[in-house]
Amino acid sequence: MGIADDAVEVRAQGWRTLAALHGLIDAELERGLAASVDLSVVEYTVLDALSRQDGWHMRMQQLARATALSPSATTRLVNRLEDRALIARVLCADDRRGIYTELTPAGRELYERAHPIHDETLARVLAEAAEQPELAPVVEVLAALTPAPVAAP
Repeated sequence: MGIADDAVEVRAQGWRTLAALHGLIDAELERGLAASVDLSVVEYTVLDALSRQDGWHMRMQQLARATALSPSATTRLVNRLEDRALIARVLCADDRRGIYTELTPAGRELYERAHPIHDETLARVLAEAAEQPELAPVVEVLAALTPAPVAAP
């Protein structure tokens, strides 16, 4: 194996490690959110993305990017969440062709209950992964990417 082949293998191994960590996190989040608040990970992701917006709404295209879903999958997901009265669609006041998706009060309330479950599960899974030699380097990199908490003045 030449130097170029070695570099490719290193990248491939890194990708496999990242995929393994992602799969572990995703499975545990799916289990925890479904059991506690009857949400899937992608449904939580929608509520989380909307909760981070001024005015608590986003255009459908923005939501598709935030959830890494295709436009058609995003539409189906929004339909499901709308049927559960967790989000609503509203026309854009500036552009009548534009449609926003926004959290309803019930969606905000469910998000507020789901958020600590999500964060606790993520912290637990990352701590467990940090103890596995093959996953520890990726966990360390993720920890280094996390901004330090801002101290109160």
